[in-house]
Amino acid sequence: MKIKIWFTQKRRGAETHRSVRFSILVKKIAIVACLLLLVSCQAKNQQAANEVQVKVARVVSGQSLEVLGMAEQPNLISPVRLIGIDAPDMRQRPWGDDAKQGLEALIGGAEQIVTLEFDLETKDKIGRTLAYVWKDKMLLNEELVKQGYALFVGRSPNHKYDQRLERSQQLARLMRQGIWKPEKPMRLTPAEFRRQFR
Repeated sequence: MKIKIWFTQKRRGAETHRSVRFSILVKKIAIVACLLLLVSCQAKNQQAANEVQVKVARVVSGQSLEVLGMAEQPNLISPVRLIGIDAPDMRQRPWGDDAKQGLEALIGGAEQIVTLEFDLETKDKIGRTLAYVWKDKMLLNEELVKQGYALFVGRSPNHKYDQRLERSQQLARLMRQGIWKPEKPMRLTPAEFRRQFR
């Protein structure tokens, strides 16, 4: 009888010991899960700091627009210059008008929401915000080059999407899109045009 009680107590002690070990294991798993959750939230916050959603006020040209919602004041209009492209000057007809209309069509008009993604340098010499502009998961900088509305021009230090933009320009040239049409090619680059006709 004493032996039976001793075995029963020993079995209960072993079960209690297993239960305690299991409880400790569950707590460790919960701690690891919380740490992973915190790390993933931090990564999302860092990415969000590199992007901002804004409302388009108007398209100024094929490479620039004005947006609302950049600063703490949601009604303040901020100028934005698209990174990595050089669109024809508005006086460079018909390509300047075509580029502006192309960007308007891609955005879908005023009051549309777009996402601005920033690179290393966020402002140009005249104070415009430099950004990659996204609309419905489409990189508009790239699409403008692909459709032949703008040239790819890499500008240091903002090179995040240079390869995509360069491939798009090669495709536009092969497909003879926009400024690459052989019957109506653009003879001067936008930079050359601006230098000659200041």
